[in-house]
Amino acid sequence: MRNQWDVELSFEEDGVNTHCDARLVGTRAPNLHGHGDAVRSAEDRPLARIGEEVAAWRALDDLSHKLRAQASGEIQDEGHRPGYLVY
Repeated sequence: MRNQWDVELSFEEDGVNTHCDARLVGTRAPNLHGHGDAVRSAEDRPLARIGEEVAAWRALDDLSHKLRAQASGEIQDEGHRPGYLVY
C-alpha cells in the first residue's frame, strides 16, 4: 500500500508580523493544522523570507506536536493502555 501526505504552508504578512498555517493534505492524511507567528524587530532589515522561515518553523513544530498527541491517543484507544512513543 502506498500513501502520501503533503504539508501545505500558507503565509500572511503585513511587513512586521508573519503568520503561517501548516496543514497536512492527502487522501488519508489526518485533518491537522499547525500555526506559527514571527514578529520583525524594529532594528531588523525588512526581509520577508526570514519572517516566513521563522513562522513556518513554529507552525511545523506546532503541527508535529499535534500529530504526536493524536498518534499517542490512538495507540491508547486501540490498546486500552497507556501509549509510549519511542523517538
